[in-house]
Amino acid sequence: FTGGCKPEYFMTSIKKRGALLAKGRLLGVQFDALFTDGLYYEIGRHGIEKAEELKRIFREKGYSFYLESPTNQQFVVMENGKIEELAGKVAFTVWEKADDTHTVVRFVTCWSTTDDDISYLERLL
Repeated sequence: FTGGCKPEYFMTSIKKRGALLAKGRLLGVQFDALFTDGLYYEIGRHGIEKAEELKRIFREKGYSFYLESPTNQQFVVMENGKIEELAGKVAFTVWEKADDTHTVVRFVTCWSTTDDDISYLERLL
């Protein structure tokens, strides 16, 4: 912003792009429902179970972990060449460089991760 002035229709623009919740209480209602009767944990259970399967596979294949994660996100240290092999075949996120030949990669599971997805990655590793 120049001259300390905000652009015309600044707040409207922010709201339209989802950066400012107009009705924050509606978000609270959703969280209230998620935290009732363990629903949040039930919804997330499948993704966590699949992440544990991934963790077991990575360990069996000799991979190390950047950190121990109890979540549906697993951070694996991989050789850069292997990352190039996997690119375009499975979904992952390059996280950060570990050293000159290795990179930390994030694999994420969710409610839709299937046994076939896990088996496919295992074969590629």
